[in-house]
Amino acid sequence: MEFKQTRRVVTGHDPQGKAVVLFDGAAQPKQRSPGGNAVSMLWVTDEQPIDMNAATDRGDRAIGVPPPANGTIFRIVDFPPAKPAEGHVDHDKILKAMGIDPATQGYMRHTNTHRTKSIDYAIVLEGEIDMLLDDTEIRMKAGDTLVQQGTNHAWVNNGDKVCRVAFILIDAAAPDAWGQGWTP
Repeated sequence: MEFKQTRRVVTGHDPQGKAVVLFDGAAQPKQRSPGGNAVSMLWVTDEQPIDMNAATDRGDRAIGVPPPANGTIFRIVDFPPAKPAEGHVDHDKILKAMGIDPATQGYMRHTNTHRTKSIDYAIVLEGEIDMLLDDTEIRMKAGDTLVQQGTNHAWVNNGDKVCRVAFILIDAAAPDAWGQGWTP
């Protein structure tokens, strides 16, 4: 799969307080998953309220799927078409590669099923993708948006073209539902 670049512009202030562009260039996608998803990390914060005085590149770091405690993540993910399953899959290994503790997870409907202690905003930019919940699935197309509140899910591209999704994840308290029916 050929990875697309995303132009990223970050503004801030110079020493005199004037609004300036701090970064303007391509956020290079990096393959992070066995399924071939390409991730362009745009910005990560680690605190609330967010410190907007630093001029360092907060997108230039390795991080798993969940946001840091009291933090946020803004990323673009390119999902290639799904490949047929090939024998046994070590779900715990996949979760650990995503930066997720397997002990915090629930029902495993699909190889990539996971949940994060975050509220997630997703915007489908190109293509189509299916979001699998515990018992249902939702087909999302370019222009569709999603607000996800710590739900168990998996993203699966059952189409024949790459699907591009923008994600903004914000750390949150675990929902009460996590303790109902099964425990992390």
